[in-house]
Amino acid sequence: MSRIGKKPVGLPSGVTASVSGQTVEVKGPKGTRSFTATDDVTLAVEENAVTVTPRGKSKRAKQQWGMSRTQVQNLVTGVTDGFKKELEINGVGYRAAMQGNILKLNLGYSHDVDFVVPAGVTVTAPKPTIVIVEGSDQQQVGQVAAEIREWRKPEPYKGKGIKYVDEYIFRKEGKR
Repeated sequence: MSRIGKKPVGLPSGVTASVSGQTVEVKGPKGTRSFTATDDVTLAVEENAVTVTPRGKSKRAKQQWGMSRTQVQNLVTGVTDGFKKELEINGVGYRAAMQGNILKLNLGYSHDVDFVVPAGVTVTAPKPTIVIVEGSDQQQVGQVAAEIREWRKPEPYKGKGIKYVDEYIFRKEGKR
């Protein structure tokens, strides 16, 4: 029995949901998002809430039950609050700046790194050492943040590189 799947997904004021077949579409202040569930679950909208119920008692139906409910919850969170990842840049001379739709990263290479921001995601650099990635799609926000971090991962000796704000870098002691 899925503890997560049993709970209905509440719809806050200003958010509407519609189900057609296996697709649920959620509209809110930050846009429209949709999710197509597998045939193992049934989606329904009842009294400002979306409910997910399994079809049958198979193992796959139970697995899809909790996962589908979480996906619908992420749709509702995305169109109301949105998702946000913060990156911190550490290193002498390392910095970031936005120029239109391009994030310019100066990361110690012989050239600047130009990262083109995809549609659906907003990237800002309030300080030269802070990059904020925001959007309504959790997967896309995480993917863009991971691609930016990939240019210069934090190293364990001096901690130079791009890291998530809440990430802990295990520091090593160098040679003596």
